[in-house]
Parts: sequence; structure tokens; C-alpha cells
Amino acid sequence: MKFTKGDTEGCMRITGLDFCPVQMKLEQPYTIAYETIEKITNVFIRITTSNGIIGYGCAAPDKMITGETPSDVMDSLQDSILPLILNTDPLRSAKILAVLFNKIDHQPSVLAAVDMALYDILGKVAGLPLRKLLGGFRNSIKTSVTIGIMDVDQTIQEATRLVESGFKCLKIKGGLDVHDDIQRVLEVRNVIGDKIELRFDGNQGYNVKESLFFIKKTKQVNLELIEQPTPKSELRLLQKITSKASLPIMADESLMNLRDAFRLARKDVVDMVNIKLMKVGGISEALQINAVARAARLEVMVGCMDEAELSIAAGLHFALSRPNIIYADLDGHIGLNNDPSKGTIILRNGVLYPTNKPGIGFIPDKEWIFDK
Repeated sequence: MKFTKGDTEGCMRITGLDFCPVQMKLEQPYTIAYETIEKITNVFIRITTSNGIIGYGCAAPDKMITGETPSDVMDSLQDSILPLILNTDPLRSAKILAVLFNKIDHQPSVLAAVDMALYDILGKVAGLPLRKLLGGFRNSIKTSVTIGIMDVDQTIQEATRLVESGFKCLKIKGGLDVHDDIQRVLEVRNVIGDKIELRFDGNQGYNVKESLFFIKKTKQVNLELIEQPTPKSELRLLQKITSKASLPIMADESLMNLRDAFRLARKDVVDMVNIKLMKVGGISEALQINAVARAARLEVMVGCMDEAELSIAAGLHFALSRPNIIYADLDGHIGLNNDPSKGTIILRNGVLYPTNKPGIGFIPDKEWIFDK
């Protein structure tokens, strides 16, 4: 598939694509089942157009999850994406993205960044916040906030701090030792009381026996859900746990694309799915995956990687757009130092709100990263 001359005549055109990597340190490094994160690099992009409207996007590559590094993202932007999108009509995003998905395989975060920027342009042309263009089902959504793997006392201290900060939903990471995880979950519930929602993420660290043992021993805690307890490629293990579990089981790493969504839905592998823009390639793909989930009556959570507010805002607009998106885990921006897109979303007492500016809602300072 390629563009022809007739596709762009008389239309607004894409005149440029700029990108800039930004390294951001976490105020509080955290540990999950397979790594410890202390700093991350996001790649910000800017798409300029012939009528002066600018679209902004952000890629959050993660070698373990998306299979990309920041260098991979920048190489693709320069060598593959720029030549393909230059002089095309940014309002024909379906055609642009079809071309890009055909050309760039297994690089979802870079596709998500371009998709994001195109939606930003669309919103600005329409003069509407993106959530309204996507459907506008709700105006805000509660988010969980994550507690990494640490000892019991540290876990309790962090849980207490977050609840005192206004969060109403905590997600506890685990997967290294099932006995330690059980103790941490039980102690946290004992300290924070029954009114705070608790979720647990095994990050692929358990087998079936451990998963069911964890569920049995934490039954009194009333966990809201358990996320990806077993290895992502072992769908039969997830299916076995789902069939026996007394609470909802959610797929995260097992859901990377539309085909995965179909497999999960067709075989009743899980009760819920976690859609992350960086995993699936952007809002356009996320909407299709959400439609599959809705057809299969799977509940949906919109999640994130470690992302700047710009890309968290894109996930938020998507989360606000559809009635079957019930949960949000959009906390990847919290505690990031040096975020050049800070202020793109509003977080108040654990609830996320968009800015209601056109598009994604990001308006940079006059001296932004591309202009320095």
C-alpha cells in the first residue's frame, strides 16, 4: 500500500516530523517480578502541518514489553516514518496508519506516538478534546497507583502514604515469592481498611499452583482483580486459573495486538484485559481491541508503561470514551522528574481529569524541547 498524488492534492499536508528523546528519573525506583526501574527514556514527537496545526505524541519503548529501545524508535522515525508521512493528509489517519503498520512491524510504541500525534491534530482541527471525538462517555476516571515489590514494612509505609495522598485504589506488584506476596497483601489490607480498593499484579511470576494458592490465602482481602499471574505465552495456564478462580483474572502482557484479543476472547482465557497504547500501537488499534472485548463481555482496564503526561493523557482520553472501559491504571507519570509535558492531565484525590483543551490537551511552552 502506498500514497498516490491524488491522495494529497488540495488538502492539509504534513510538512515535518521532529523527535527528541528525554530521560526521566523516577523519584522512587520500583521493582517488579523481572526488573528494577530507576529511570526511563520517552521519545517525544512533533508533526507539523501546512496550515500551522501541530500534533504531539510520545513513545515509551520498553525492551522487555514492546521490544524496542529509544534508539530503535528514533531510527524508525527518521528512516521509515518520515519519508512515508511527508506531504500526506494528517486527517486521513486510517490510511497513514495502514501504511505504517504494513512497513513497521513489531514496533508498537513508535506507532502509538504517531497515532497520538495524528489524533491530536484531528482534535485541534475540530476544536474539541479528543475524548469527545472518541465518544465522550465520561468526564473523569479513578486510577490505581502502583506499589512495587518491597518488604512488608516498606509496603505498608508506601500504602499508607498513597492513601493519605488521596488515592482510593492501590495495585500491589508481586511474582517473586508467593508467600511474601500473601503477607504483604494481608498486612496492607489490615492497615488501610476495607474502603480502599486493592489490585494485585503477578507480572508473569507464578505458575497455576502458586496462583490458586495466592487466591485462596488472600480471599479475605477482597482483591478487585489479579493481573497476569502466569507467563504471557501460556494462555492455557491463564485459562485454567480463570476457570477456578473466585475473583477476576486479567491479561496484560498476553495482550499485545488485535489478534491476541481475539484469542483471549474466543477461548474465554480471562475475565478482563489491560489495554496499553504502547503495547498495541496507539488509540486506533486500542479502539478495535476494545470492540472485541466488548463483544466477548470482557471488562477493560486502560493501563500504561512508565510514560510522560502527554502519552498518559492519550490513554486517559481513550479510557473516557467508552462505557465498557471500567478501570484505569494510568499512573506511569507519577514521580517522573523532568517531564517536559507536565500539566497535560489533572490528578486530584486519585481521580484523573483531562484539561479539556483541544486534541490531547497539550500546549507546550514557547521554549520547548524541540526549540532549545
